[in-house]
Amino acid sequence: MAFSEETRARLDIEAKEIIARYPRSRSALLPLLHLVQAEEGYVSNDGIAFCSEHLGLTAAEVTAVVTFYTMYKRRPTGDYHIGVCTNTLCAVMGGDEIFAALKEHLGVGNDEATEDGRVAVEHVECNAACDFAPVVMVNWEFFDNQTPESAKQLADDLRLGNDVRPTRGPDRLCTWKQASRILAGFPDDHAGEGPQAGDPSLVGLRLAQERGWQAPDPDNLPTPDAGDTAEGGQ
Repeated sequence: MAFSEETRARLDIEAKEIIARYPRSRSALLPLLHLVQAEEGYVSNDGIAFCSEHLGLTAAEVTAVVTFYTMYKRRPTGDYHIGVCTNTLCAVMGGDEIFAALKEHLGVGNDEATEDGRVAVEHVECNAACDFAPVVMVNWEFFDNQTPESAKQLADDLRLGNDVRPTRGPDRLCTWKQASRILAGFPDDHAGEGPQAGDPSLVGLRLAQERGWQAPDPDNLPTPDAGDTAEGGQ
């Protein structure tokens, strides 16, 4: 799908704004790919050509990056992209079961969207939320401590247009295209809303405060003596 003249004119302006943030234009490739993905929901051949033209790169160079990172899609995906963490801890806690249940429930494969185009499912790598395992993300917002049943209900609610709110962060969900635009560097000013950390993440902090623990002074670190060094090297 080629960009309309109006869309192209707007994207040209926004692309120049993105590129101006970097000392070398080619460093802007990742956010520029998010910018074109925000228009179509995926990175089309026209999107690749747009990035190539603005950055002075070949289509092969741009395509190599697009196909390396799974956050860029080469075909249309759902309005709401459900990512199920299947890394070690989430998998042990039930992530694999959740992923299998969602695919069966929705009748889709990995990184495929439902026929109505509302929801897509993909297994994703660790999202640094192991204390809330198993974790599911929708357009990169957290849904913690999931089960197969809660994940299926989440998918159904998304398809029906019901009110769905992340466990942490903003109390609203943006669409896949809107999320891509935010990642391109055009924030929606909702990032600081809602709880940013939950109880499991704060346990260590509370213990440190209760017991008066403090991090070592980086300017006054103890120096190991020669015996400790030799013993540690054996």
